[in-house]
Amino acid sequence: MAQYNQPMTARSIPAPQVYAPPSMRELRAQSMHRLQMGLGGVAAMVLLVGLANIIMNRVRMSEAEVAAGSPAPNVATKQKEAASDPLAEIGVAPAANPTSPPPAANTAR
Repeated sequence: MAQYNQPMTARSIPAPQVYAPPSMRELRAQSMHRLQMGLGGVAAMVLLVGLANIIMNRVRMSEAEVAAGSPAPNVATKQKEAASDPLAEIGVAPAANPTSPPPAANTAR
C-alpha cells in the first residue's frame, strides 16, 4: 500500500508574534553573568599589573647591584663555564676539546 506523502509546509501564523520581554529570572541571570565577567576582568588586570610590578622591582634591584660595584659578568668567565662539560669530565662522553688530557680511569671496584 503506497501512500502519497505531501511535503510538509511551514504553518502559517494567523497573527504576528508579539515581543515577549525577558523574565525576571533571565534578567537576573544576564546581570549576574555581566557582573562575573567584569569582576574576572578586574582580577586579571590586578594580577597582570602585580606581575609587571614584581618584574620591574627585580630589574631595579639587579641594576642597583651592578651600579653599587658588584663586578659585571665577564665574557671570558662565561666562555670558561660553557666549555666545561661534566659528562666529558667523568669520561662518559668524548671531550669537546681533544687537547685536554683524558680523565684518569678508576679501575678499582
